[in-house]
This record gives sequence, C-alpha cells and structure tokens, in this order.
Amino acid sequence: MPTNDPRPSKAERRDEARVKAIQMREEQKKREKRNRIIAISGLVAAVVVLAVVVALILGQTKGTTAGAAYTGDAVKLADVAKPSTAEDNGAIPVGATGKAGEKPATGDVVVSVYLDYMCPYCHQFETANDAELATLRAAGGVTVEYHPISILDRLSSGTEYSTRASNAAAVVADQAPDKFPAFNSALFANQPAENSQGLSDDEIAKLALTAGVPQTVVDTFTATAPGKAWRTFAPYVSALTAQASVDLGASYGTPTVLINGTAFKGDLYSAGPLTQAIVAAKG
Repeated sequence: MPTNDPRPSKAERRDEARVKAIQMREEQKKREKRNRIIAISGLVAAVVVLAVVVALILGQTKGTTAGAAYTGDAVKLADVAKPSTAEDNGAIPVGATGKAGEKPATGDVVVSVYLDYMCPYCHQFETANDAELATLRAAGGVTVEYHPISILDRLSSGTEYSTRASNAAAVVADQAPDKFPAFNSALFANQPAENSQGLSDDEIAKLALTAGVPQTVVDTFTATAPGKAWRTFAPYVSALTAQASVDLGASYGTPTVLINGTAFKGDLYSAGPLTQAIVAAKG
C-alpha cells in the first residue's frame, strides 16, 4: 500500500550526509588555505617592517660610513706606484710647513686620518677639525697623515667618484705638495651627495685650480698608469683601501682617526675634543 510519508528515506539521508561531509571538507581546505596565505603575508610584512627599521637605524647612526673589507682586485702597496710624498704605509703626511711629504720628526704626535671624499661624515669631521689640525701642525710637533681611500665608489652611480677624487688628491700630493691641504679642504667643502654621480672630472679640475694647483698638474688627473687603463694613482688608492682593512679591521668606517696608532673614540664632529686629545698626547 503506497505511503505519503514526507520524510526522506534512509538512502536519501545517507546521500545527504555524504554531500554535507564533502562540503565540510572543502570548506575546511579553503579555511586552511586562507590561513596559510594570511600567515605567509604576515611573515613577509614582518620581514619588510624589520628591514625598514634596520635601514632607519643605520641611516640615523651618526659616526661612520661603514666600509666592509675591500673586495676589489686587492693589490699591495709595495706593488704599486705611490705619490712621491707618500710614506711606506701609503699615508700622505703633512707637517708644520703645510706641504705633503713632511715625514714625522722624532717625538711628533702622529694623527692618522682615514677618509673617503664621498663620505658625508668625513665632511662633518673636516668642517669641525680642518682649521684646528692646521693650527696644530703649524705650531710644530704634530704630523697629520692622510689616507685617501675609496670604500664608497658604490654610492656614486657607477662613476667611481671616490677613486677619481682620491686619485686627483694623490696627483696633487705628488706634483704640487704645497697645494695638497687646500685641495683636500676644497674637495670636502664641495662634496657631492651620496648616490649621485659625484663631481665630474671638469668640476674636480676647477676645484683644484681654485685651490692653486697649477694647470699642468690638473691636466694629469685623468692620465692613465703606464700600460694600464687605470688612472695613474688608482692602483695606489685601491691598495690603500685594502691596507685600511688590515690596519683597522675587516669592517671599518670613515672617518677613522688614530693618535699615535690608537683609535680616537671621542667626538669627531665638534671642534675641540680631538684637539684636546692631541695636545694631551704632546704632553
């Protein structure tokens, strides 16, 4: 006898349960996929935030422009042509007369300055201390040794400004030693910004002429080393940069200042502290 019972049969209930189970599994898979995407997105966002924070911290750290160990074609100072006024360690000394090449006298306080002409902190150092160092030199008993290096070529948009400027400074030290201090000061007074192309060769030449460097010397700024495509003292600059890693450690920065071989840890960016330390070293 036919029935009018509206309730689903056992087979229908079983099929319905199977369909619901499949739907629930699909929903679960979708939720798990969304959770994975959210988790990965959160991790990526966290890494980006961390990178930004680190960049801000490094950008705000005042004191040095860091330079990792030199990784170019490392050459030794003994194997390259140095300016005639440079010492065996490659440094360019300046003493009482204000000329490059004045080697320290016995008992002199030796102030070693490691600098990069693209380094903004070196500019701050020079602004604060250049005149005071000149006064200390002129008074006698103090020799300042300059180490013009090139750790910041990577920040001059491919023009290798640090090397070009240091090469020019080395040429002046070699051929117009009495103009070296003025040219060194002029390079910092007209320093280009990091991540720019730096000063052009013509602009460097004009600065040198303004500093009193003879035209005949300026004309040799872009001359190349014998048999090389490099500028005359580019190998010297590279060797001096590599030597700085040996002198100061694999990870160093500019400016770095030593007094009689000991790193000065005081304020490099205000007039006075370095002078006081040098006077104290004189005794």
